[in-house]
Amino acid sequence: MTATTEALLAPDEPTPVIEYRLGGTSPFLLVCDHAGRRIPRRLQNLGLGAADLTRHIAWDIGIAGVGRHLADRLDAALIKQPYSRLVIDCNRPPGSGESIAQESDGTAIPGNLNLSADEAATRVREIFAPYHGAIEKQLDARAKAKRATILISLHSFTPVYGGVGRSWQAGVLYNRYRALADALRAQLSAPGDLIVGDNEPYTVDDETDYTIPVHGEKRGIVHVAIEIRQDLIADEAAQVYWAERLAEVLPKAAGI
Repeated sequence: MTATTEALLAPDEPTPVIEYRLGGTSPFLLVCDHAGRRIPRRLQNLGLGAADLTRHIAWDIGIAGVGRHLADRLDAALIKQPYSRLVIDCNRPPGSGESIAQESDGTAIPGNLNLSADEAATRVREIFAPYHGAIEKQLDARAKAKRATILISLHSFTPVYGGVGRSWQAGVLYNRYRALADALRAQLSAPGDLIVGDNEPYTVDDETDYTIPVHGEKRGIVHVAIEIRQDLIADEAAQVYWAERLAEVLPKAAGI
């Protein structure tokens, strides 16, 4: 008889899906794969100290606030994931090398070493699958209602990675479909006060990404991933500023 793997999330721990403004009338659907830094109690902080769990390795700092304020300004639905990307990265294909990272930006993740297949599968089942299932459900409902959808995947990036500084304030990311990314980059760049990366500081592809390839490309819906540098959205006032800026340019870029 095969042993049953113990549940990852205790009954009193938060759901792995936070849905906000699902009744919004906007065609935009906002998603935040790395919105939070919670660690299930059973994982004992993955063997990391409290300071490491506030760093960029644990979550996309500031993006949850940007997403919430942007949803309010666009009247858009928002789906976000509150558990740390170190538990399981919800923008990586399960089973890939970066899905459950053993190291991040030079920091070893002790609680991710020597995981059994059952332990890894439990993280997929209890966190990854419900989150992406919620996105699928929303997209299915919109398709059934013949409602136009524009998928916006929101992320933030650290200003220094691997000891190297990053000059971009924001970036637009894409893979096979780049029309919205090009239009949005032009809108963000027009005032002349930003360096906006073109597939920087990251790129999107089938091997290293999940949200855009699966929910955007496979469905053939308009989409883009947006990256904002974390030092620019570290407090609520800055998050509101960026939400207002995106709320102004996104409809123009999408032609609505």
